Amino acid sequence: MKPRVIEDENGRRRATSACEKPCPIEDGMKILGGKWTGSILWHLQYGPVRFNDLSRMIAAASKKMITERLRHLEAQGVVTREIINSSPVSVEYSLTERGKTALLFLDELRKWTESIEPELYGS
Repeated sequence: MKPRVIEDENGRRRATSACEKPCPIEDGMKILGGKWTGSILWHLQYGPVRFNDLSRMIAAASKKMITERLRHLEAQGVVTREIINSSPVSVEYSLTERGKTALLFLDELRKWTESIEPELYGS
């Protein structure tokens, strides 16, 4: 049965079949809903990217924010972090198999965004 709102004879409204726990959309948004998360995943789709290069690709985001998002994504098993023993030492990130599955709907989001009027999303 689908959740819905019903009204009783006294005009009081209540939800029926409401979710007892967070729904899958809410759970997914906890992982991928942070600002810049989609951009980070999108830029990692073609292979490993060093942190500074990723920072250049997403110039509007601060390095602190990118670091925060990457740590969160790593904890969720969406990206991996590898330390490169070079001089100076650098770090690169890549998508896990779980992370690659997000690209399917991110591409659909890209298509949807390109299909709507630009004034609706501020570009």
